[in-house]
Amino acid sequence: MLLDSSRSQPSLPGLCPVEAAVAVMAAAGTEERGAVFTRREVVEFILDLVGYTADKPLHRSRMLEPAVGQGDFLVPTIDRLLEAYVRVRKPRQDIVADLGECIHAVELHRSSYDQTRGTIVAALHERNVDAGAATQLADRWLHQGDFLLVPLDGAFTHVVGNPPYVRQERIPDALMEEYRRRYSTIYDRADIYVPFIERSLSLLAPGGQLGFICADRWTKNRYGGPLRRLVAQQFHLKCFIDMVDTPSFRSEVIAYPAIVVIGRETPGTTRVAVRPPIDATVLQGIARAMTAATVPPQWGVTEMASVANGAEPWMLEAPHQMQLVRRLENDFPTIEEAGCKVGIGVATGADQVFIAPFDDLDVEADRKLPIVMTRDIITGTVKWRGLGVINPFGPDGTLVPLRSYPKLAAYLEKHGGAIRARHVSKKNPGNWYRTIDRIYPELTREPKLLIPDIKGDAHVVYEPGKLYPHHNLYFITARSWNLRALQAILLSDVTRMFIGAYSTRMRGGYLRFQAQYLRRLRIPHWRDVPAPIRAALEHAGTSRDLKACNDAAAALYRLTLVERQTLGGFSGVADAA
Repeated sequence: MLLDSSRSQPSLPGLCPVEAAVAVMAAAGTEERGAVFTRREVVEFILDLVGYTADKPLHRSRMLEPAVGQGDFLVPTIDRLLEAYVRVRKPRQDIVADLGECIHAVELHRSSYDQTRGTIVAALHERNVDAGAATQLADRWLHQGDFLLVPLDGAFTHVVGNPPYVRQERIPDALMEEYRRRYSTIYDRADIYVPFIERSLSLLAPGGQLGFICADRWTKNRYGGPLRRLVAQQFHLKCFIDMVDTPSFRSEVIAYPAIVVIGRETPGTTRVAVRPPIDATVLQGIARAMTAATVPPQWGVTEMASVANGAEPWMLEAPHQMQLVRRLENDFPTIEEAGCKVGIGVATGADQVFIAPFDDLDVEADRKLPIVMTRDIITGTVKWRGLGVINPFGPDGTLVPLRSYPKLAAYLEKHGGAIRARHVSKKNPGNWYRTIDRIYPELTREPKLLIPDIKGDAHVVYEPGKLYPHHNLYFITARSWNLRALQAILLSDVTRMFIGAYSTRMRGGYLRFQAQYLRRLRIPHWRDVPAPIRAALEHAGTSRDLKACNDAAAALYRLTLVERQTLGGFSGVADAA
């Protein structure tokens, strides 16, 4: 939707910073403003899901479309509105008076607004609306401006669309501050579609329905927590359709979309479908199943209770898998409560400077550490490539004085341009040579398990305490647990089930093994593990035999035969590594 970060502080004479930012955004390019265009079959599917169908008196409804773009949602909406209107107005009376308040569509981008206005006028002409009425309706329906800022009157029976996907760093500071002042769901690194959803929900009439296709990140990750809480407390999550790896858009995009239907009504069960084929007939059938009084069996739609539960991630896997997750959560402490620590390696902000072959880093011996990266563990064991990382921190956590380390000072000054160009350096010029994260040298000497972020299965590698982890690796250390035994659990299907339940899924079905999800794993205290199970776990972890890992984990968690079969039905992607 918005701007390149290099233009994050637009300046236009006579305008306040917010107005100036909006004015520049209105002229931004397609990619900059997060515009992605939706296929007609998917638009029709969403209109069916929210009940905006031509067999209903749509002339009495109010439709809101918060990000019009090129009219992907607006044109099918108008088609359905006119079809419904013809049924109740024969001959037509005053179409402008009758339908002028039925649609409210907002578009920020000036060029898109002008283009879509022309498209709508032409479409109305084709549908036998005279030129004057077509122009008046287009002007009544279409509004140019920032949806998150423009005043809107009244409530809406339906809200549909594809809100823009834009990261905060691409939004001007003044505008982001204004958004934060208005919208309580903007938290942490929330993308701009989050306040789009918040405002759209706030405008729903009682019984009103929202249907959006947008990124699914907010349904599970940290920044989506406040929005999930809002939905759980005040609305009904009616439908969730996983659209990852489906051709939902008119162009190839890197996106992880889902369709959500949320109603302003008493909370209830949620109907779920997974990756439907983009075929009009099939989608019509799924929509009927999603909206029927009882779910027919032939369309692959499941019904789940308590999906929206406060700020908790939405658990959208099969019900029997969720029952097992809840049972283990009830029976065992979290991995950190059981005496383990989950963390992530160091981010430097300038790897090309801070990381180099260990022997080539011409700094004092106590100012560098051997570092392990994802490429060092791709075989399942550590094969160190000889890289090191500069450590600018002293034992007390403060930066070492460069006057005491002439080699370090010379090295950093040699690369001073790249180091000072980082955001962390600009934010605190006095500490310009720090890495983004503090380095704790003692972690180097601590045995640990290393886990890459994105994998199909848990790719867990034992590191005996010689290397410091890079930021693309998560690590687990333990005070009491045997790390080889813990490795077996992390390689098992139980861990894969937990991660799959809580994490967002990437393109190709891959899972994210991030710290926030790893911390949700449940294990007993080591003292409570019987000796035979300890031995089985240690052997399985050392050998990395996945069957042995699963057998030992099944014994540890006292899995029934049905629960083991549940794990076998998990739809993860095999790890080629």
